[in-house]
Amino acid sequence: MITDSPTLIPLEPAVAELSLAIGKLTRRLRMEANPGELTLSQITTLARLDRSGAMTTADLARSEFVKPQSMGTTLADLEQEGLVRRRPHPTDGRQVLFELTSAGIEARRQRNIAKREWLLAAMEQLDPAEQQTLLAAAALIKRLAES
Repeated sequence: MITDSPTLIPLEPAVAELSLAIGKLTRRLRMEANPGELTLSQITTLARLDRSGAMTTADLARSEFVKPQSMGTTLADLEQEGLVRRRPHPTDGRQVLFELTSAGIEARRQRNIAKREWLLAAMEQLDPAEQQTLLAAAALIKRLAES
């Protein structure tokens, strides 16, 4: 019996290849967008504060799956660089909230611009058919991430 369905591909090698490709792209984007040489922990902490607003050390540590002591070190380094600042907690005088400074907001903005510019330049090197394939793959990758 002849069927019109596509041939099934072995998923194990496909998963390995996809994981490798996504990892390499992520590392490349991080490298291109990290002119200040921030650590991964510092980058993710700035991103979390940018998305979520002011947070305590404990809340940041929980959200990033690290120990509070490690997050404290990260925050101290970011504070020394002028990228975050402390402010009193509005309801609990024993706690301190950390938030982005204007320099922290600008660092995030510059990082996002650098990533977009690099990716745009890289995609311009592809032919139109490859660009279409990549866009279709992006939709599928997003769907996988949201499943």
